[in-house]
Amino acid sequence: MRCMTTPDNAPGTADTAADTSAEHTGVSAQDWAKASVDPQYRAAVVDLLGALAYGELAAFERLAEDAKLAPTLADKAELAKMASAEFHHFEQLRDRLAAIGAEPTEAMEPFVAALDGFHRQTAPSDWLEGLVKAYVGDSIASDFYREVAARLDSDTRALVLAVLDDTGHASFAVEKVRAAIDADPRVGGRLALWARRLMGEALSQSQRVVADRDALSTMLVGGVADGFDLAEVGRMFSRITEAHTKRMAALGLAA
Repeated sequence: MRCMTTPDNAPGTADTAADTSAEHTGVSAQDWAKASVDPQYRAAVVDLLGALAYGELAAFERLAEDAKLAPTLADKAELAKMASAEFHHFEQLRDRLAAIGAEPTEAMEPFVAALDGFHRQTAPSDWLEGLVKAYVGDSIASDFYREVAARLDSDTRALVLAVLDDTGHASFAVEKVRAAIDADPRVGGRLALWARRLMGEALSQSQRVVADRDALSTMLVGGVADGFDLAEVGRMFSRITEAHTKRMAALGLAA
């Protein structure tokens, strides 16, 4: 579900397991050439990159649409710049898929229905809801991918973390949403409810995507590479929930 992202040092975020300063062992200490000898690991990485690539493409499209709701020309230009950054991320992922012998369109195709469905179910009704979705909703997916990145080979990990870089939307969204709440405190209640809905939909969608892809789910629960055990899966989602609460606070909203 990757779209807009929030960096680890942005307002209201928490550190995740994908801390690049952490000591890496097993597959995470290998490069792609060594790790990809395992066909199941390779399939899991192709799935992961395919999901991220389509998420970036969807982010580009959505930001272009959101720009139409922007109240000022300056806001419109800012979103256009962010959309351009998201498309560059898509190109990096597309090119990497091609470089490792995967057809990019085929790698993305399994994730189109789920991601498009999520965006249909959480279509914002106005400019502020769009900002909250980008900052809060999509950041949940970014947290998830950062968690997974800690278990990847060094080459894939570096790419995944690079494309999860913030495009500038975090500070932009916080500034605009807090200003709107200051101007009309009633806005806060509506946006808090919206953010709670996004949280539930985002977690459900992430779980569905993983469950539908055997190689990816096997990697995550420890069947290949250095995956999570079931207890760690629970802790991972606890960390993601904690980060969501901090983002809500940064926006001035109740979790």
